[in-house]
Amino acid sequence: MNFDVITAFPGMFDGPLTESIVKRARERGLVQVRLHDLRHYSTDKHRRVDDVPYGGGGGMVLKPEPLFAAVDDVQMRYPSAASRTILLCPQGTPYNQQEAKRLLACERLILICGHYEGVDERVGQHLVDESISIGDYVLTGGEIPAMVLIDSLTRLVPGALGDDEAPSRDSFYTTGLDHPHYTRPAEFRGLKVPDVLLSGHHEQIEAWRRDQAASATTRKRPDLLKPRARGRAEAGDH
Repeated sequence: MNFDVITAFPGMFDGPLTESIVKRARERGLVQVRLHDLRHYSTDKHRRVDDVPYGGGGGMVLKPEPLFAAVDDVQMRYPSAASRTILLCPQGTPYNQQEAKRLLACERLILICGHYEGVDERVGQHLVDESISIGDYVLTGGEIPAMVLIDSLTRLVPGALGDDEAPSRDSFYTTGLDHPHYTRPAEFRGLKVPDVLLSGHHEQIEAWRRDQAASATTRKRPDLLKPRARGRAEAGDH
């Protein structure tokens, strides 16, 4: 899977893309991430990519010209039949595991990182295929949401985890939370691992895990048991 990230702050991606699962997936050629500095597409002599909003008000707004130019350049240099352009912004579709599985079908995602007060509305209306929000809270820009998409989708790429069945055991992959996990030692400060996990009876272990997962979902996230409609929701600045 390929990610083309358009951002005014490419340095923010250095750590998250060079560690752990994402790093290994990139090294093995399962995932490719290309960073595109938005400032390279500015025609301003100072390489500005934002300006004051029409109508007044505080903050700065990302200009349409460099964003359109960046997407055009990416599409020309790296053509892809199954590609979607996504704006990470407050008013996007709430992101969840089902959205991740949907986007996995894409060969390439162009991720536009919003920033400052917002992005010129013409970008959302005429340049991108969709907008995505990772939550109803305030972030400085779309860089962290872009990292979230890259990480969550990389986990789903076959071969990225070494065990292709692993993602299906994660929380949210279907409708609920994962079961509790334990490791050595079997007893720590008087706290013991449940006997069933030490029994070696795989059918009993699987039944226990299903029961525990269902119980955890009911207690902690009963909202996950209700049908959820895909839609747009307001979120904080990211």
